[in-house]
Amino acid sequence: MDSAEVLRTLGNKYSAEILDATDEPMSAQSLSEELGIPIATCYRRIDELTEHDLLELHDNVLSDDRRRIKVYRRNVEKVDVDFSGELDVSIEERSRVRNKLDEAWRTLSKG
Repeated sequence: MDSAEVLRTLGNKYSAEILDATDEPMSAQSLSEELGIPIATCYRRIDELTEHDLLELHDNVLSDDRRRIKVYRRNVEKVDVDFSGELDVSIEERSRVRNKLDEAWRTLSKG
């Protein structure tokens, strides 16, 4: 992981908003509408964030009109940037246990 590249990606307009909004899985279209991001820009940011493992493809869901829609969820809990000495970006990923507990809770809440 190149710390400077990750920091540059995080500094791009809308990247932080997308990461904040994707605590729960969301499609690019939903992100675009909810955050007021042009759809093409939204897809570019999603690509950049997934390239650096900050965002992950969570699922392909079937829409009401029977089309496959990709939904994304952030893959990180915390990002620390240290400027003392050499630039260092450390990332705390979401734990797999937390992901499974979140999914189980959502399933129980719906039922």
